[in-house]
Amino acid sequence: MALTLCFLLLLGLCGTTVSEGLPSPTKSPDVLEFELPAMNYETKDSDDAGPIDGLFQMVRVFLHVVQPNPFPEDTLRKILQEKFDISADYEKPESVILILKIISYEIGIIICAVLGLLFIILMPLVGFCFGLCRCCNKCGGEMHQRQKKNGTCLRKYFAVSLLVICILISIGIVYGFVANHHLKTRMERTRNLTDSNFKDLRTLLHGTPAQIDYILGQYTTTKERAFSDLDNIKSLLGSGIHEQLKPKVVPVLEDIKAMAEAIKETKEALLNMNSTLDQLKKSTAQLNTSLSKVKGDLEQSLNDPVCTVPPAAATCNDIRTSLSQLDYNNNLGQLPSLDEHIDRVNNILRTNLSSQVQKGYKSFNDIPEMVQNQTTDLISGIKSTLNSIGSNIGNISKQIPIQDKLSNFMDYINSTETYIHRSLPTLEEYDSYRWLGGLVACCLLTLIVIFFYLGLLCGTFGYDQNATPTRRGCISNTGGVFLMVGVGVSFLFCWILMAIVVVTFVVGGNVEKLVCEPYQNRKLFQVLDTPYLLNENWKFYLSGMVFNKPDINLTFEQVYRDCKENKGIYATLKLENSYNISEHLNIQDYTGNIINDFENMQVNIDNVVLLDEAGRKHLLDFNSSGIDKIDYDAYLAAVNKTPGELNLSLFADNLEAKANDLPQGNLKQSLKSTAETIRTIYHDQVIPLEQSMNTAYKTIQELKHNSSGVPARVTNILSSLDSAQDFLIKHVSSVIVQEMKKYGNTIIGYFEHYLQWVKISITEHMAACKPVATALDSAVDVFLCSYITDPVNLFWFGIGKATIFLLPAIIFAVKLAKYYRRMDSEDVYDDF
Repeated sequence: MALTLCFLLLLGLCGTTVSEGLPSPTKSPDVLEFELPAMNYETKDSDDAGPIDGLFQMVRVFLHVVQPNPFPEDTLRKILQEKFDISADYEKPESVILILKIISYEIGIIICAVLGLLFIILMPLVGFCFGLCRCCNKCGGEMHQRQKKNGTCLRKYFAVSLLVICILISIGIVYGFVANHHLKTRMERTRNLTDSNFKDLRTLLHGTPAQIDYILGQYTTTKERAFSDLDNIKSLLGSGIHEQLKPKVVPVLEDIKAMAEAIKETKEALLNMNSTLDQLKKSTAQLNTSLSKVKGDLEQSLNDPVCTVPPAAATCNDIRTSLSQLDYNNNLGQLPSLDEHIDRVNNILRTNLSSQVQKGYKSFNDIPEMVQNQTTDLISGIKSTLNSIGSNIGNISKQIPIQDKLSNFMDYINSTETYIHRSLPTLEEYDSYRWLGGLVACCLLTLIVIFFYLGLLCGTFGYDQNATPTRRGCISNTGGVFLMVGVGVSFLFCWILMAIVVVTFVVGGNVEKLVCEPYQNRKLFQVLDTPYLLNENWKFYLSGMVFNKPDINLTFEQVYRDCKENKGIYATLKLENSYNISEHLNIQDYTGNIINDFENMQVNIDNVVLLDEAGRKHLLDFNSSGIDKIDYDAYLAAVNKTPGELNLSLFADNLEAKANDLPQGNLKQSLKSTAETIRTIYHDQVIPLEQSMNTAYKTIQELKHNSSGVPARVTNILSSLDSAQDFLIKHVSSVIVQEMKKYGNTIIGYFEHYLQWVKISITEHMAACKPVATALDSAVDVFLCSYITDPVNLFWFGIGKATIFLLPAIIFAVKLAKYYRRMDSEDVYDDF
């Protein structure tokens, strides 16, 4: 019943499951993420038998030994194709061959079943004959035991053999009890297993519409993202164009801006240089005046009469000779004025070049705004196109036949569940009878082996080696009686136990070999997938059921495999043969109009002017201002002639030393006073003048260096400016096309990604049919094989093993009872 149910579930669902887990998240190039809602299922597709699984494996090995033949696919196909009826077709040659193939495949099971039937038939006859024979004091019925030399060894041998056999029987009985209990506990789980499967099926039936709604809802997310980018065309497309033009335009504007600053700095440098030169001229003139006065004072002092008297005359002559050191000549006064060049620079600065550069910056930075203003109408058209795509996708989702299958299948699920719940109490009642019957069979065997154990126990411990057969003790005699009672009960019930074993063996063995094994290795599906097998007019039965098109290659094995892998029902049942979503969801059909709109987009930014004619004239005027033609070397030579050559400090020291050589008097005091005056001039005028000249030298050198490159810089700037302006006029269109293509690809990419995700979700993830395969596994692999067949096979294996070992147990028990029971007579020997 469960196998039929799940088989019908697989055929009837035709596309109605949801994903068991989360599909792999699909990401767009720009952070868009979609993932279908997750469905949680609770049913496992396999059953964990626990430690008892080792016993089940042992029984399977035994069955493989008994039935080593591979699954008879060809024979089974022949039977199903010809609708074989043994009663009507047994005389046909092909039927005879088919019967022989069946017998050949079942030969191992048949032989075991025949042996079991012989056991069932012969054991009651043997027991009846044995009982009659014992009643006639034959077959060991005579209560007389002949003395034998090896009697003790035989008794021990019989006892040990019977003990070993009883242990083996006990193991078989344990197998029977375990299998009987396992089958009962597993049958108690059937209701939970059924409810779990139906719950999962309902979860998947109700979850698929939610997935469809989610797919449709994600279009709104995608559209809103696209609309946001369309509304931000200024920052996306306009800024993109702006960024592409920056490397060509901004360096030129920066150079012009730097040149404007350089012109201002040149003016400041010229003013500073001119002011410094004026100050140097004044300081030089003052120094000359001071030195001339000091020189006049010395010459007047040297006219003193003391200078005529030796040896002072020689000293005065030396001083008079050194007066030439106080002469300082500097040509600063001969240097031309810089006023003319300063006037030229001032005239140039009347035109604000920096403001001209700012206008160029503004014109260039207005490109994003220009792009936005020129694309307003186009953006509105693209938005209208995107709105229409959403309605088309909604229509496609309604045309896919998944929803219809869902609504039709829900009634079938409800009716099937009602039928199963109505049948389960009957099944549970019958299982209680079966459990009771299995318990009785195990208890019968347990009773028999208990009699044998009691017989061995009493006989072994009650046996007296010194007692003669006629004088054996009560305990020993009781042991022998227990053994014979065990023999009698064995003859009474062993054939019934063997009948149970034969029936369960034939059924359980064939179910294991013909259903469970081929289901696990999927050979059963391969038989069902044989063309024209289940319906002689249909090549593929499943496609005939689903599409009424039996030529479509849709097989049970493929459907089961895909569902097992949790694939979507669209791909599993090949629903493209009913509704080809690839044709209706062609990305180009939806994005083609948008691509055309972007290709036809026109953006004009030809009116960008980096620097107007006034700014250009400003640069040319500065280039022709003559700053670079100033005779900087003459200025440098003039300021490089420092008064440090005078060495006034040394002169003052020498003058004071020579004054000390003179005799006391006015001349000596006058010379010393003049030396102090020279030192003051040196500290107050010469040293500051030297510092000022050094500063002026560096300033003139820097101005010379800067002005020397003015023509080349202006020429390069004008050349770069012409190149950039020419690029904006002639090549900006290619930049616009490139950025517009990138921008359009971003917008279209959202919808291409969304449509691709929709296609993949519908064909691979939506309504993934894992619960259908789980339901079929629950019916066949779990319920039929794990819950029923495995414990049934272990039951007949254990009971059959115990029943077969009753044969040698009976023989050894009869033999051994002779040594334990009290005899009526015994052999008597003369003592010579």
